[in-house]
Amino acid sequence: MDEEYDVIVLGTGLKECIISGLLSVDGLKVLHMDRNDYYGGESTSLNLIQLWKKFRGSDKPPAHLGPSRDYNVDMVPKFMMANGALVRVLIHTDVTKYLYFKAVDGSYVYNKGKIHKVPATDMEALKSPLMGLFEKRRARKFFIYVQNYEETDPKTHEGLDLTRVTSKELFTKYGLDDNTVDFIGHALALHRDDRYLYDPALETVKRMKLYAESLARFQGGSPYIYPLYGLGELPQAFSRLSAVYGGTYMLNKPECTVEFDEEGKVCGVTSEGETARCKKVVCDPSYLPNKARKVGKVARAICIMSHPIPNTNDSQSVQIILPQKQLGRNSDMYVFCCSHTHNVAPKGKYIAFVSTEAETDRPETELQQGLNLLGAVEEIFFDTYDIYEPVNEPSLDNCFISKSYDATTHFETTVEDVLAMYTQITGKVLDLSVDLSAASAADE
Repeated sequence: MDEEYDVIVLGTGLKECIISGLLSVDGLKVLHMDRNDYYGGESTSLNLIQLWKKFRGSDKPPAHLGPSRDYNVDMVPKFMMANGALVRVLIHTDVTKYLYFKAVDGSYVYNKGKIHKVPATDMEALKSPLMGLFEKRRARKFFIYVQNYEETDPKTHEGLDLTRVTSKELFTKYGLDDNTVDFIGHALALHRDDRYLYDPALETVKRMKLYAESLARFQGGSPYIYPLYGLGELPQAFSRLSAVYGGTYMLNKPECTVEFDEEGKVCGVTSEGETARCKKVVCDPSYLPNKARKVGKVARAICIMSHPIPNTNDSQSVQIILPQKQLGRNSDMYVFCCSHTHNVAPKGKYIAFVSTEAETDRPETELQQGLNLLGAVEEIFFDTYDIYEPVNEPSLDNCFISKSYDATTHFETTVEDVLAMYTQITGKVLDLSVDLSAASAADE
């Protein structure tokens, strides 16, 4: 271990593994360490016995739930947008050869106490029970504007400068009511709260286009894909990639201590009496707690069921977004469900998550509106975890710390953090213009 590296990465969470893979592909000498004896950190995947140990303190789950090894329960479950940035990163690094993806069946939104399929195109808008007849026509016009919009072609802008016009002003121009704005902003553009309404509309339009392009990609019922066997496969795939490019992995390294020189810049990491020297450190907040601060917490429920979520057309995998305004909350709630079709549970069993940014200390009460959508639940585990973000200045100490995982059940925010860290570390922007056909879905 007594060697010099360009970068030492601490923790094998998904963000750290992606960064490690990207830097290795760039030709940097990377050492990747984790205090745990398993991959994934906070974003690991557990079998049934591990799940029982974590939440019930016992290693004997009920026999009727089926074999422990048939479960791959992701601790931070998130679907990927089929055309999104994470899929582009996977293709850019060629990690796709280690993974198989399958389309997710359904994408739904909660509105006035019911759940509805999210309409993503002008034709779907016309069929959606979310809107009355006149509102459908207005929504259809708006969807056509978004579909035709090209940032580089002023002819498609209809005289609007979307870098100046806010989302709220754009919606008002098309006469859309609050109800329609709610599902467009939260279930299509995937904004987590309503602050986006006062930001330039370009970001919202781009996100809507990404949703529609992703939906068209696999011709499924949603724009999302998910790896077979769950997200636990991703950190391992990136560690294989890093190893191919000469990166070194060490699990089960207790008490990794980051060392600093007299100027306060990182100079190495010590574990078990040995020090590896380096120029930069990448880690999650738990490795440098004095350089991070708590900014919130996530409340979640993990449920095991014997049926798909009601009113989702028997979807074997589904995301439901519950916009904040529908719940009288400050941020959205998310429902995620997966099953044997993605090899995360035995046949006939379903894993569902309900998560939100906690506003109280009572997850059981706070998550109730999401739990009410699930129907009968066999087993339920409640959990809260803190969200941290870095407060250091990387240009001064060369420490690049990731943010904790948020409550969303999709990856767009996670990968934004990764790409920003990559740019901070390397000084360059990752080129994500890739041939998307390289990520084949397992069921194509």
